[in-house]
Amino acid sequence: MRLRVAGAVLLSAAAYYVYLPLPSGVSEPWKLMLLDALFRSFMQASDVAHALGLCHRVHLLNRVVNWMEAIEAQPCAAVHVADSTLGGVATRVFQPQGGRRLRRGVIYFHGGGWALASGRMRSYDLLCRKMSEDLDAVIMSVDYRLAPEAVFPDQYHDALAASRAFLSPQVLQRFNIDPERVCVSGDSAGGNLAAAVAQELGSDDSVTVKFKLQALIYPVLQALDFHTASYQQNQAVPILYRPVMVRFWLQYLGADGSLEPLLLANNHSALDEPAISAETRSKLDWTTLLPRGHRKHFQPVLKEIGSPGVVGRVPALMDVRAAPLLAEQGILGRTPKAYVMTCEFDVLRDDGLMYARRLQDAGVTVTTDHYDDGFHGCMVFAFLPMMSSVGQRSMNGYIRWLDQNL
Repeated sequence: MRLRVAGAVLLSAAAYYVYLPLPSGVSEPWKLMLLDALFRSFMQASDVAHALGLCHRVHLLNRVVNWMEAIEAQPCAAVHVADSTLGGVATRVFQPQGGRRLRRGVIYFHGGGWALASGRMRSYDLLCRKMSEDLDAVIMSVDYRLAPEAVFPDQYHDALAASRAFLSPQVLQRFNIDPERVCVSGDSAGGNLAAAVAQELGSDDSVTVKFKLQALIYPVLQALDFHTASYQQNQAVPILYRPVMVRFWLQYLGADGSLEPLLLANNHSALDEPAISAETRSKLDWTTLLPRGHRKHFQPVLKEIGSPGVVGRVPALMDVRAAPLLAEQGILGRTPKAYVMTCEFDVLRDDGLMYARRLQDAGVTVTTDHYDDGFHGCMVFAFLPMMSSVGQRSMNGYIRWLDQNL
């Protein structure tokens, strides 16, 4: 009897910890709750280890992720897989087996807040294998340096160096990649890097081979407004909570973590911040850039008086290499045809939608792929053990678009 009571108590406690009120439209809510409970456990453990001075919270998280997810480069019947370097940056290469014909090529940057994850993770490995096989394409998944050891612009420089090498005649010839059929892509923080690389190389006249496409998966693109409609709507929706995204930004930019409350309140971008011009504010004005259906009932949080000087302490907040949404129209207009995936239950939804609108206004052909039941990170949960329905649909939609356009 006592064992039954103890079991019931433990089960109730576990259910209480796992249960989280979620929006009614989110895909497979119980799967997302279980995933979130796992993530929260790891993050809380890493916060404790950090507070005790045992290790940096990111180091513990990455150890857990690598222990659970990292796999060796194992070739299969359809795809040859090998770890290599690209422009001096560690890269996992996926190349279809057999034949010497020219193939399509994609360089891919993984997500993880510029601090976590790797192309060696099982989820990214499986994604790139499927892309390589379904598209008969060479996929190069880049392992750029991570925070806290590396901070902006290190990750950007790694992405740019790998991309320049990817487009070089030597690499294109070695891997039989068609120079007319190359794409830069990435998800979340990797989508940020892909967008920044597309801007830089699109405007560089010394680059002879240009990307034909840019494919951005729920990208993070700005750090001046943490109260867009999607940040307000989804601030407590897993797996990317609003405070976590702010923490990732501060780590990436090498800024003091004590600034987190200021950024969460939008004090860093108040009207008394002289470094932010009206023109800059217009580039992320979601009240004009978003359709009414996405703005809903939400109102901007724009402080008259804030904490002037934050931008001076963290100038990368205004650097287009870190925040591609702030780029000039002329720069955007020289980037390639674009695919932008967004998810309804994602704090970053509006970053992607605003960028798609600004690209269109600059004359770029854009396909927006929005998932009404999607959540942040869903595409990499297309495989077991999670095997999310929206993950599978979003992955298949992404690969289908590449197949039709690359």
